[in-house]
Amino acid sequence: MLATLFAVVAGWAHAHGVADGDAIFLQSQQGFTFWPYFYLGAKHMVTGYDHLLFLAGVIFFLYKISDITVYVTLFALGHSLTLVAGVWFDIPANAYLIDAIIGLSVVYKAFENLGGFDKLGISINTKAAVWVFGLFHGFGLATKLQALTLSEDGLLGNLLAFNLGVEAGQLTALVGIVALMNLWRASARFESQASVANGLLMTCGFVLIGYQLTGYGLSI
Repeated sequence: MLATLFAVVAGWAHAHGVADGDAIFLQSQQGFTFWPYFYLGAKHMVTGYDHLLFLAGVIFFLYKISDITVYVTLFALGHSLTLVAGVWFDIPANAYLIDAIIGLSVVYKAFENLGGFDKLGISINTKAAVWVFGLFHGFGLATKLQALTLSEDGLLGNLLAFNLGVEAGQLTALVGIVALMNLWRASARFESQASVANGLLMTCGFVLIGYQLTGYGLSI
């Protein structure tokens, strides 16, 4: 099972990014084009397994809509800031290392859900942690766009459109995740399966870290 999981997650990691067709399309655009950037931002988030794994971990034990809203808003503020600023100011960041930290965010959340920090006697501000990891998730998105040759004409507007698309995609994915989580929580098996699920979530995070660090090692 672990071998299969490794193969699946590694395949996702290899495929994650801006598809060749989308990249060619974006690089051919001149000036402000809202809908193409909005659509591709939404598409990237809906298919962004690393972001979705982290979000699933964040809301795993959140039962109130108000609590989910707070945490998701903090995450959105974090990744919106670094997505736009990272590309607009051309802030250098190694994509492999940033994606490895994103993998670490998945490990962190699963470990927290398993009560690992409590057992170690470590107190962590979970809201601050989600916001900080949101910054790295935004840089991860920024590195995908930085790898393209985008027109400077209308760039800021296009970045904002892409970010709005990301938020729309995140909201769409979140609705599905919450709906599935609520169905699962209604099952009598939820409590017994929760630890296994978070163990698998943590394993996915470690696989992502290993894959990205391997890529980084081969690139230097």
